[in-house]
Amino acid sequence: MRYSKDHEWVRSEGSGVAVVGLTAFAVDQLGDVTLVAIDCRVGDKISAGRAFGTVESAKTLSDVLTPVSGEVVAVHSELEQSPESVNHDNYGEGWLIKVKVSDPGEVGRLMDADTYAALLETAAH
Repeated sequence: MRYSKDHEWVRSEGSGVAVVGLTAFAVDQLGDVTLVAIDCRVGDKISAGRAFGTVESAKTLSDVLTPVSGEVVAVHSELEQSPESVNHDNYGEGWLIKVKVSDPGEVGRLMDADTYAALLETAAH
């Protein structure tokens, strides 16, 4: 798994496909997620660093940014009816989109778990 500075995670599924979701830190900061709106469809081209949806909670409304560029190959549309999946299983059933990555090097440039943990530790101080 790799992590963005914007608190999204990427997990490679093989065949150049990456699953994207929100990190536990992001979910904790949001609180109880009440709405997930994904603003892209299968076949759309997306660019790293661009918003592809929003997540709303009692605390805030936040854009979700894609950490990798490529073509959307799956959208977790069930989250519209069950946004709480992001809170309960953000690394599993709470995934947001799947992307056929156009530049595999982008994944490698994201943070590994240790680097991401260090970022969170630095932010806590």
